[in-house]
Amino acid sequence: MLAVKGYFDGTVIKLLENFEAKPNQKVIITIMDEFIDNDDNGKRNKTLKNLRGILARYADPELRAKEKGAWEQAAAEKYIEQTREYEKEYLNV
Repeated sequence: MLAVKGYFDGTVIKLLENFEAKPNQKVIITIMDEFIDNDDNGKRNKTLKNLRGILARYADPELRAKEKGAWEQAAAEKYIEQTREYEKEYLNV
C-alpha cells in the first residue's frame, strides 16, 4: 500500500508526488479536513524539479569555451582602453 499526497483543485484531484499505478489498480481516496497553502512545499518542490535543467536544450557547447575567461578578458580590455585614454589625455603619448 502506498500513500500519495495531492489536493482537489475544484475540478480534478491533482497529485503532488509521482507514482505509477497499474491499469485497474484499486485506489482509496481520503478527503481531509485540511487545506493546502498556495505555496505548498510539495507542489513547489515538484515545480522546481520539473524546471531543473529546462534551459539545457538552449545551451550551446561551442559558446561554453568562449564564456570561460570572458569576464577576465573584458576587464583586461577595459583596463587597456582606459590606460590608453589616460596616456593620451595626461601624458601626451
